[in-house]
Amino acid sequence: MSVVTLLTDFGHRDWFVAAMKGVIYGIHPRARIVDITHEIDPGQVSSAAFALKCSYDCFPAGTIHVAVVDPGVGGPRAAILVRTKRYFFVGPDNGILSLALENEKILEIRRLENARYFRQPVSATFHGRDVFAPSAAHLGRGIPPSRFGPRQGGYQRLPWLSPVNKKGILHGTTVYVDRFGNVITNLPASWVPAARKYSLRVPGIRKPIPVLSFYEAAPLGSPLVLAGSHGYLEIAVNGGSAARELKIGAQTSVMLRLDH
Repeated sequence: MSVVTLLTDFGHRDWFVAAMKGVIYGIHPRARIVDITHEIDPGQVSSAAFALKCSYDCFPAGTIHVAVVDPGVGGPRAAILVRTKRYFFVGPDNGILSLALENEKILEIRRLENARYFRQPVSATFHGRDVFAPSAAHLGRGIPPSRFGPRQGGYQRLPWLSPVNKKGILHGTTVYVDRFGNVITNLPASWVPAARKYSLRVPGIRKPIPVLSFYEAAPLGSPLVLAGSHGYLEIAVNGGSAARELKIGAQTSVMLRLDH
């Protein structure tokens, strides 16, 4: 029995997710399908990559992770299967797998080119259903990666701005907004010693935001920064939405510095 996870920007209003699941069950009836999320903002590959990075290793070894946020569907971007020491990853080669793969020992990368393992006919606009879902299902049934297509030497990485720690001043960017309106940065929480007082500065916001240890450490309705369960610093508002109230979204530059 294989665990197959799905992560997309398809939402739940339409039939897209159900169609992918139907294809998987038609090929591999004993598969166990787990939804990571289908609420990624349309086309936001970097947000999808971060969501996958924060969740994939909670699953047992052998899990097949299918991630499809694919604005380049039907174009020249490759479709790939990656086998690591612990997992399999299936998706478009557009950077969506890259943050998770940074933490994995890669054993092989294959281009999905063998149409025998696709749903026919293949739509130019729905590779989630016609390429990625059936490939994952066949993989779960024991088809070896070598059967899906030729080897590929590497994979597409996101144009990710790495965080910088320069003399105690940290520079980073926001990468994800969760359903509570918490805005997650790419600044590792481990860079901020708990015993020292830091504050975060965001363009357009005059007052620095204090770094505290939990949500209710700030007065109700006040902003704060804290270490999230994902291991990164996040901007929050106690009892509210930082994204809405502070007007911060993904891809906003941030600076953290020691308070004097």
